[in-house]
Amino acid sequence: MPNDAAIAELAALLGDRLTTSAADRNLHGQNETYYPDTPPDAVAYPETTQEVSQILAICNRHACPVTAYGAASSLEGQHLALHGGISLDMARMNRLLSVQPEDLTCTVQPGITRKQLNEELRATGLFFSVDPGADASVGGMAATRASGTTAVRYGTIRDNVLGLEAVMADGTVIRSGTRARKSSTGYDLTHLLIGSEGTLGIMTELTLKLHGTPECITAATCRFADVQQAVACVITTIQCGIPMARIELLDHMMVRGFNAYADAGLPEMPHLFLEFHGAPAAVAEQMASFEDIAGEFGAEGWQTATTTEDRTALWAMRHNAHYASAALGKGKHIWPTDVCVPISHLAEAVAQSQADAERLGLTATIVGHVGDGNFHAGLSVDPQDPDEMARAHEFTHALGETALRLGGTVSGEHGIGIGKQSFMKAEHGAALSYMSAIKQAFDPKGILNPGKLLPADLQAKAAE
Repeated sequence: MPNDAAIAELAALLGDRLTTSAADRNLHGQNETYYPDTPPDAVAYPETTQEVSQILAICNRHACPVTAYGAASSLEGQHLALHGGISLDMARMNRLLSVQPEDLTCTVQPGITRKQLNEELRATGLFFSVDPGADASVGGMAATRASGTTAVRYGTIRDNVLGLEAVMADGTVIRSGTRARKSSTGYDLTHLLIGSEGTLGIMTELTLKLHGTPECITAATCRFADVQQAVACVITTIQCGIPMARIELLDHMMVRGFNAYADAGLPEMPHLFLEFHGAPAAVAEQMASFEDIAGEFGAEGWQTATTTEDRTALWAMRHNAHYASAALGKGKHIWPTDVCVPISHLAEAVAQSQADAERLGLTATIVGHVGDGNFHAGLSVDPQDPDEMARAHEFTHALGETALRLGGTVSGEHGIGIGKQSFMKAEHGAALSYMSAIKQAFDPKGILNPGKLLPADLQAKAAE
């Protein structure tokens, strides 16, 4: 095998934390969506930044591919070792290294998951705000520039990382950014690495912004006669400046999926799931303002959840949308889409996606973090059915074109990975050549997550 020499050196370095067992390799070759299983040649389990540095130095010397692996919850196959080589599993680098409560910051290793982090922060009265739904690793969230249900109030992962430590392709360790809230020194390598999907470097520490735990949290749901009314309600709410903590849209097909998956008993109509944060008086005022707006758009069935248990149950249902979509599709694979448009064009984009799904005879659910114009259509597909896959490709191509036509992007939070490369030229144009130059400068031998993010022709050019 072409990577045998690198694997032998890594085995000497890591001992039993370098494995080539079929079970481990197969586990690391799986994904949440419809992409074929792609096992790596070996799996490495580093425990320190120094070990990551040594691993990359060895792999760079032998031109052996390295693909970082977090919680494997990404939806565009970013963690799949398409060209073999090493799957770099960061699960053992999962510590909360320090907390600075006076500064509202903490420093973590990349393998810590968001739930684990917030559990460890609980005694401080602070929390990490980014919630993509899955219990993703913080490093994976940063690598894919994750977002989620709370971004409308607290921002995306990009807005909540102040600085980081990273290991570059040749094993060099760098630090970028600080614990300070702003800086005007040099190129912003922190935010270049965030969203680079492991193609430019491997993050080994991150300094994060934290927020005070709200004194009062209230969740709520309501339903509408159609999606257009629900979206119009969202647009008006955001334009009026109500500081929503979460505002999520579910179309009637998504609600039908929840009923099939969890016997939710919800009327099969478009719903908004909401959350309000703040002092009790402020939350009451926000809710009253929202109810007034929602009433103008025919909202009904208003229900609130104030206890931790009720709120957790509500958001657990929302976070299980992927599996509820699969239940609606009778166990088929789910092809998740992810576009974001200016909020003024949100209703048009959602309506177009619904019409396209119906025209193509596809079972599709729609759910989204619509407070910032981001939504997902989940298509039920059988990868063994060429006709259905062709119709799904037509749908996703049309959805991407709609998003770009309306001034948006083909990915609001899932990233590019394998599935969105074909849109990169249409969205970025001449800027792609500069991205290719950055890749070549950071990773001359092309060992870091090859086959991802950049279109294939530009990846080949960057590796020349």
